[in-house]
Amino acid sequence: MKVILHDLPEEYTELLQQHCDTVIRADGKYAPCQGCFGCWTKHPAECRLKDSLHTVCRTLGRADELLIITRNCYGMYSPAVKNILDRSIGLSTPFSTYRGKQMHHTLRYGKQTLLKVLAYGEITAQEKKTFAYMTERNAINFGYKKWELIPLQSLAELEGVL
Repeated sequence: MKVILHDLPEEYTELLQQHCDTVIRADGKYAPCQGCFGCWTKHPAECRLKDSLHTVCRTLGRADELLIITRNCYGMYSPAVKNILDRSIGLSTPFSTYRGKQMHHTLRYGKQTLLKVLAYGEITAQEKKTFAYMTERNAINFGYKKWELIPLQSLAELEGVL
């Protein structure tokens, strides 16, 4: 299953739906993570907040390929995209294991194939380096075998890399 998580305007939704199974739009119409860890312990993979992100960790956890399209914010995801990723902590468990000689949380859904991040907007060399490092670390934590960061100079390039 291919999932696209994005912070683009609504007008891009139809284009994105042609290239994936599920589209999650980071539109800000949801609550931020409360840090209660209920999605880890009380109700695995289900947030106690009953909004549009109630089961987002199940959707992201089952994605063989996750494509994140985000505005570059100092070498990081946009706040709206980061908020959704914060709410998806339930895709792992509170238990730890070693992967690649490093301690990580045990994956609830197993390993996935590809985490691809498309970052649009101006990006400096240092921001690109920071973004690449963060993408690599997120791929390991989320259980992706491969990762890719593609900086976009403009959204006109979007259709060519989907």
